[in-house]
Amino acid sequence: MLNLVTPTFEVCRDENKCIQCKVCAKQCANLVHSYDPEDNVMRADDSKCVDCHRCVVLCPTKALKIKKFGLEFRKNANWTEDAIKDIYRQAQSGGVLLASMGNPKPFPIYWDKMLLNASQVTNPSIDPLREPMETRVLIGRKPDKLEYAPDGRLLTKLPPQVELKIPIMFSAMSYGSISRNAHESLARAATELGICYNTGEGGLNKDFYKYGKNTIVQVASGRFGVHKDYLNAGAAIEIKIGQGAKPGIGGHLPGEKVDEDVSSTRMIPVGSDAISPAPHHDIYSIEDLRQLIYSLKEATNYKKPVFVKIAAVHNCAAIASGIARAGADAIVVDGFRGGTGAAPARIRDNVGIPIELALAAIDERLRQENIRNEISLIAAGSIRNSADIVKAVALGADAVYIASAALIALGCHMCHACSAGKCNWGIATQVPELVRRLNPDIMYKRLINLVTAWNHEICEILGGMGINAIDSLRGNKLMLRGLGLNETELKVLGIKYAGQ
Repeated sequence: MLNLVTPTFEVCRDENKCIQCKVCAKQCANLVHSYDPEDNVMRADDSKCVDCHRCVVLCPTKALKIKKFGLEFRKNANWTEDAIKDIYRQAQSGGVLLASMGNPKPFPIYWDKMLLNASQVTNPSIDPLREPMETRVLIGRKPDKLEYAPDGRLLTKLPPQVELKIPIMFSAMSYGSISRNAHESLARAATELGICYNTGEGGLNKDFYKYGKNTIVQVASGRFGVHKDYLNAGAAIEIKIGQGAKPGIGGHLPGEKVDEDVSSTRMIPVGSDAISPAPHHDIYSIEDLRQLIYSLKEATNYKKPVFVKIAAVHNCAAIASGIARAGADAIVVDGFRGGTGAAPARIRDNVGIPIELALAAIDERLRQENIRNEISLIAAGSIRNSADIVKAVALGADAVYIASAALIALGCHMCHACSAGKCNWGIATQVPELVRRLNPDIMYKRLINLVTAWNHEICEILGGMGINAIDSLRGNKLMLRGLGLNETELKVLGIKYAGQ
C-alpha cells in the first residue's frame, strides 16, 4: 500500500564533520541511523526520527542537527498539514491516533497573562537572604480553630497531614510507563527535599517501600498493585478519578512494557496489557466515592490523608464541592495541558479546560460554601516554573504537582513518542539497555537542583510582595493582575486588570 505520510523531521549531517564513529547508530533506539560500509558513510531514515536530540547531543564532532522536514503542503488555514497527515495515518491503519505528553495546541496560557504584585513603600518588601521565609505547607483537612493549653501545648487533634518543606510534589507517573531508574530518581529526590512523589496507578515496587514517608500511593480504576501493605506504605493515598490529558477515559499500558518487574509490582501477567477502565466500577455517585474514601481510611487506621484527583472540566467546581463533603482531605485538579505516556490524540487535544480557570473556580466555590478550610487544593497540569507556582497559590492552591518539568530535568526532550516505549533518554521505556542510560545516582541530584532553585525564586517573589509565608498568599487574588484578558476570563479568575 502506498504510504502518503511523509517524514516529520529531517536529519542533517555535515559530511565534513562526520567521522563515521557510529555513535548515532548505537544511541538511536528508533534505528534512524545506519552505516553504509560500501560508501563509508552514515545514512539516516528520516521517517523514523522523533526529534529526541540524543544523536545531536552525543555526536562527538557536532555533525548533526534535526530540522522540520521541508515538504510544503498548499497553504490552507483549515486543512493544515497536521490535519491532512492525521487523515493519511488513519486511512492507512484504521486505528485511533495515540499521542504522548501534553496538549501542544496554541490555546491561551493564562499563567503568562497574569502578573504578580510587588511591595513598595507603604508595605515594604522582605529580604529573604536576611529574614526567615516559610515555604513549608501542610496538606490535609484543617479544623475551624485551634485550642491550646496554658503551657502552649496544642489541644486540638489535627486530622492526618502531609508535611511538605516546599509546596511542590512530583506528580503521578506509573511504574511501567516510566522506567525503574526514573522512579528511583523521583523517590530519592523527594526524600532529600522533604516533599513527596506519586506512584501513579502502577503500584509500588517493594524496593521503594523505604521511601514510603515521601510517597503518595495511587488507587486508580484498574486497582493495579493495590493491597493493604501498599496503602500503608505511603504518606497519603490518592484516588484517581481522572487526569488532565485524558478526562473521562481510562489508561492503557501496552503489554510490551510489562516485564517481570512491572508484572510483580502491578500484580498482572508478564506481557499482558494493563487496561484501566474509564470509570471506577464501584463509583457512580458522590456517595460511592465517600464509601471508597472511608474504606481506605479504615484500611489505614485513619492515619493517612486521602486525596481525590480529577481532571479540569467545565463543572469541576461543583464536583470539588461534592468531593470535599465526601470526606476527602485534598483535591487534586489536573489541567488540560497535563502530560501522559499515551492518550488518544483527539481527547488529549480537545477535552478539558485550563488549570488556571479550574483552580480559581474551585477555590471560589469552596469559599462561597464556607468549606475551603476543610480540604487542601493541589494544582497540576503544566506547571513550568516558580512563577507559575506562585500564581497557582494566589489563585487558591495549597501546593502543586509537577511531572513534565521533572522529566525534562531528567533529560526528556519532549519528542512526544513515549507510547512507543523506545525513549532514548531512559525515561519512558522498559528496554534494559535504554533504562541504563538514566543513572539515578546523577539524575536525582538534577531534580534536587531544580526544586531548590525554584524554592529560592519563590522566596524572592514572596519577599518582593512583603509576604514571609507561602500560606499567607493562598487564595490572595489581589496579588494578581491580568493582561490581555477579557471580562469573562477576569471574572472566572477572580482578578483585576493591570492598572486597576
